[in-house]
Amino acid sequence: MPPRLHSRYTFSKGFEDTDEPGVRLLTDRIPFEYRDLEDNVHHIVGEGDTLHSLAAQFFEPLPRPAGLWWVIADFQPEPIHDPTIKLTVGTTIIIPSVRTIEEVVFNEKRRLEEV
Repeated sequence: MPPRLHSRYTFSKGFEDTDEPGVRLLTDRIPFEYRDLEDNVHHIVGEGDTLHSLAAQFFEPLPRPAGLWWVIADFQPEPIHDPTIKLTVGTTIIIPSVRTIEEVVFNEKRRLEEV
C-alpha cells in the first residue's frame, strides 16, 4: 500500500525483507531540509504552540494540515527530531509556505531524483 497523500514517507521506498518473506519494510525517508526562501514565515513560539497546532494554522488549505507537523520539524536549521518535546516560548520556528509544500516538498521530480 502506498503512503497517504502528504505522508512523511512519500519519498521512502518499500521492499520485501529477505529474512522474513511477506514482510515489507521502508527505506529511510529523505527529509526536506531547511532552505532560505523568501516566503518562509518566521513564527515566534507562543504559549501552547505545538508542531501540530502550527501546521494546522499555517497549512490550513491542505488536506489534514495538522498531520504535516513533520514538514516544520524537518525544515528547521536544526531539525526537531522529537515532536513530543514542548516548544520553547519565545524561540523562532521557521515555517515553509503552502507554495513550498505543494511545489517543492511534494514535487514528483524530487521523488524521482532522491529515491
